[in-house]
Amino acid sequence: MTDLEHWTLAPRIRELRRRSTRPALAPARPGVVSLAMGEPDFPTPPGIVEAAVRALRDGHTHYADQNGLPELREAIAESLCGDTGRWSAADVLVTHGATAALSAVVFAVVGPGDRVVVPEPAYSLYADLVTLAGGVVDFVPLDESLHWDLGRLAEALPGAKMVIFSNPANPTGVVHGEQELTELGRLLDGTDTLVVADEAYHRLVYPGYAFRSALEIESLRGRTVYVQTFSKTYAMTGWRVGFLVGPAQVVSAAAHAHRSGNGSMNTAAQHAALAALRLPPDAIQPMLDAYRARRDLVVKELAEAPGLRFSPPEGAFYAFLGYDAELSAAQVTAELAEHGVMVRAGTEYGPTGEGHVRISFATAEAELLTGLDRLRAYAGERLQIR
Repeated sequence: MTDLEHWTLAPRIRELRRRSTRPALAPARPGVVSLAMGEPDFPTPPGIVEAAVRALRDGHTHYADQNGLPELREAIAESLCGDTGRWSAADVLVTHGATAALSAVVFAVVGPGDRVVVPEPAYSLYADLVTLAGGVVDFVPLDESLHWDLGRLAEALPGAKMVIFSNPANPTGVVHGEQELTELGRLLDGTDTLVVADEAYHRLVYPGYAFRSALEIESLRGRTVYVQTFSKTYAMTGWRVGFLVGPAQVVSAAAHAHRSGNGSMNTAAQHAALAALRLPPDAIQPMLDAYRARRDLVVKELAEAPGLRFSPPEGAFYAFLGYDAELSAAQVTAELAEHGVMVRAGTEYGPTGEGHVRISFATAEAELLTGLDRLRAYAGERLQIR
């Protein structure tokens, strides 16, 4: 019998447990509405499902190229051409979702003591990956509009190994526009800092806001690693297909990290992803229209909610709600769960997330309305300053 009395966790896991703010989410209890999960509630489009079934029946049940199916990588490269420059299959690594793409590039580039700039509030995975790699997270608060504070970034960027951000942003719903991106490139001019642009929500941009990929920004050319997933655009969260594109030496190193930790991607799922890229442009429009309607519903229902303040989401399917009551975000989140609605504590996304909660409107309208009603009622009771 093994004696584990003196067994200990690895130092970086101990450090991750000490620093991580990411919760292990459980399904909502019966009767509780979840506005916590950033997961499309739509089924995967039928043509994608049929492609996977066909691939299985045709015998595509074995290991694939560890960088991804060549035909899928070629299709991804072609989808990125135009204003983003010229790409080839060799520039693409297919990964187990965007999570594995982010993991691969961080583990390939960041070493012990390397400083990584993360404008925050930000998707909490970024900080966790840097911690696992032994790096140092340098959080840079956003400005009052939840866009980048370029002055603070100018102070933080010198000497940084990497800067990571999402656009459109999780959790804030902000779209970082061409001017912001260009200015980031200007601040990095003459450095070897790598930019990791997580653009998982690139198709979810609302009227009045213009999205530009970091790959299209001249001042960021040559230093940007573009991370993407099929999860959000095509409602394929469970398929776990993502990819990254970037400088050859970084992609090569990331590929080595990915195959060491993950091996090759599910072959049938890659055939499904290839079918997704070949869908007609209007195939996902009903989903995009529904997100827009839900976004407008959130704005309408919460615009005058007592005790809450927020900026209408510019993209993605999140709203970042602030409040002034002297209650921690963790306490508000716990109390809301008792009131029948699950949200995410703002502190999950960084230090300045205190005093905020994040809601997702990637859920059916009836559920969303019920959740918003409960949220508004709670805010009137507990968050309104009298």
